[in-house]
Amino acid sequence: MCVGLSAKVVSLKDGMAIVDASGAKRSISAQLLTDLNPGDYVMVHAGTAIAKITDNDTDETDSLLEEL
Repeated sequence: MCVGLSAKVVSLKDGMAIVDASGAKRSISAQLLTDLNPGDYVMVHAGTAIAKITDNDTDETDSLLEEL
């Protein structure tokens, strides 16, 4: 099973993004997605942003992870 985590984009530079995932900031690849801006939410898997998501998606993901 693969797990993706939701994160908020803090900044972008040269195909990389700094994201905030529940308070933990990390650098990830943003090369798979176009039209990303600071403040957007993304699904992160294996250090790569794989999908742009909405704030509602983030709330649902966080809720499910808390249940585990």
